[in-house]
Amino acid sequence: MTEKKFLQGIDTVIIRVSDINLSKKWYSEKLGLTPIWDDSNLKLVVMDTGSPTSLTLWQTEEKIHRNKNTASYPIFRTLDAKASRNGLLNIGVDVSEIIEDEVVKFFQIYDPDGNILEACEVHQ
Repeated sequence: MTEKKFLQGIDTVIIRVSDINLSKKWYSEKLGLTPIWDDSNLKLVVMDTGSPTSLTLWQTEEKIHRNKNTASYPIFRTLDAKASRNGLLNIGVDVSEIIEDEVVKFFQIYDPDGNILEACEVHQ
C-alpha cells in the first residue's frame, strides 16, 4: 500500500510587518533578498531567499510582539557565523551575541519590527 503524502515541503514563511515598504527595503538592502512578487493591494512582498523556501513579508495593522521564547522564525544557513554577524553589525543591523555548541554556531537577527530571524553555521 502506498502512503499518501499530503504536504510537499515549505513554500514560504510569512513574516508580519508594520510597514511593507520599509520592510521590503530593509530585507533587500540589509539581507540581500530579492523581491519576486509584490502585491500592493494585499500589502505583501515575496522575497527570494536563494533556496526553495521564500519569505513573505505581509503588512498588518496589529501590534507586533517580539518574544524569542514563543516566536516561530526562519533560520538561514551561513558558512561563517562570525563573519556574517560582523558584516550585519557593520551595516547597522540589530543582532544578538553568537551562541555556540559542539554542533552549531548561531545568532539572531532582528528586523525593523523586532521580528526574529536566525543565522546558523553547522560545524563540519
